[in-house]
Amino acid sequence: MIDFATARRMMVDGQIRPSDVTDLRLIAAMLDVPRERFLPPATAALAYLDLDVPVALGAERGPSRRLLKPMILAKLIQAAAVEESDAVLDVGCAAGYSSAVLAKLAGSVVALEEDASLARRAEEVLAALGITNVSVVSGPLSAGWPARAPYDVIVLQGATEVEPRTLFSQLKEGGRLVCVRGRSAAGKAMIYRRANNEVSAWPLFDATAAALPGFAEMPAFVF
Repeated sequence: MIDFATARRMMVDGQIRPSDVTDLRLIAAMLDVPRERFLPPATAALAYLDLDVPVALGAERGPSRRLLKPMILAKLIQAAAVEESDAVLDVGCAAGYSSAVLAKLAGSVVALEEDASLARRAEEVLAALGITNVSVVSGPLSAGWPARAPYDVIVLQGATEVEPRTLFSQLKEGGRLVCVRGRSAAGKAMIYRRANNEVSAWPLFDATAAALPGFAEMPAFVF
């Protein structure tokens, strides 16, 4: 039987700390939240490995949704500099692991998921863990959740091939959006900041992630 508590600490000590993640609040959150609880039994044993773990199957029964690698998630959240009073939108929360981590750092989290079965699982696990400052909502990921906007921080739990411009309008002045841009090995983690009604982008580090639904680049016309 797997000792998940030991595996969780090994994840933090072997993947998170060596990747220049120094935010003590974030490290404590990742030590506290049981990642395995947010995965189906078939993949729970993979919870703390350095990979994108499948959490749902697509129409052809292959993995279609995955959790971000722990290191990538931690570095994105650290770059966003989440404060205790912040309102956060977690886009593509899947079964809610990332939302649980963010809930330890922020004042409130809106966990957006368009897969109804994943949204139900997120609500169940978050409730079972006693996490009360997360609201799970269902809708298209690319549309964000304007009903609770604006947000201090928006986090995308997967890759986008395009700039998420619809989400820029849901950022507060001074707000930050973090994501992985691109689907190839040349992908980059990015941070977008809103200031003076303009949004500027900065690359953070090389990163890859599974694509989120609704964030694919439109095919170009060939003449």
